[in-house]
Amino acid sequence: MRGNGGNMQKMMKQMQKMQKDMMKAQDELQEMSFEATAGGGMVKVVANGKKEIIDVEINEEVVDPDDVDMLQDLIIAATNEVLNKVDEVSNEKMGKFTQGMNLPGMF
Repeated sequence: MRGNGGNMQKMMKQMQKMQKDMMKAQDELQEMSFEATAGGGMVKVVANGKKEIIDVEINEEVVDPDDVDMLQDLIIAATNEVLNKVDEVSNEKMGKFTQGMNLPGMF
């Protein structure tokens, strides 16, 4: 039974390193900025890695008081696209840590 102690210690060190690397990747992700446009660039939405919308730019040409619905649709489209981009990069960055693991609460 004595021989297993070294393996357990090695495994714990690997887990600690992985956790540290994971936290670093998460921090890097949260510092990143993502943007998406809709309507040929008429609406731009910027989000950070925490999925917080940090900027919305609307070209004045698309502001039509008689067609508010179109503007709302463009904002929704750009917002959904930017959030999908955050998810994609998040899954790419964090997926390597959670591959093959079934850990609740992970990305």
